[in-house]
Amino acid sequence: MTYINVQPNSFIKRQTKDSPFSYSTHNWDDLARECALSFECASPGYRDGVVLVPLSPAGIFSGVCILEEGQELTGKFEARREGETPRKTLRAPGVSKTPAQEAFMVLYASTVLAEDGENELPAEEGNWEMVSLNSSPMVGEMPIHPMVLMHNHFGSDGGTATGLSAEEFEAQMRQSFLFWRDKAMCGS
Repeated sequence: MTYINVQPNSFIKRQTKDSPFSYSTHNWDDLARECALSFECASPGYRDGVVLVPLSPAGIFSGVCILEEGQELTGKFEARREGETPRKTLRAPGVSKTPAQEAFMVLYASTVLAEDGENELPAEEGNWEMVSLNSSPMVGEMPIHPMVLMHNHFGSDGGTATGLSAEEFEAQMRQSFLFWRDKAMCGS
């Protein structure tokens, strides 16, 4: 068995109860241990060096909501973190997070994060960083958000290159669109 070191990247720490994102009542160190123990169950992410580790949804709340016709949405143009170019965001104000039915942790190899200088662990094989806690209010696959996929694929700062061919990108975009077309993040 290969040694796996999993640590939270500071980017994930924006996922709190008061943020529009999924969050956990567990601390980051406990989630890192769970990821390391479940690493062999990971599925491939959108590119080499990115994996999705399944988590128990207990104590995790989803920031994703299913929209109803006529529901009001708000938008902002804001940076995800200091120094990053702002991006468009869409939220469903007044919608509370719900207990997750499925959850997974998005882990990036530190070597991948090092491509843009965003690694916090040494860029060595076996080092993985928790970048996003994704959870869904329903059972079933939850693909990467189309805006995130586009920012990654087209090279926005803060995005990580996908390395996808045009055909692979289109296939992932189709899957993403079909899932996200009636969903948004909770919050204002």
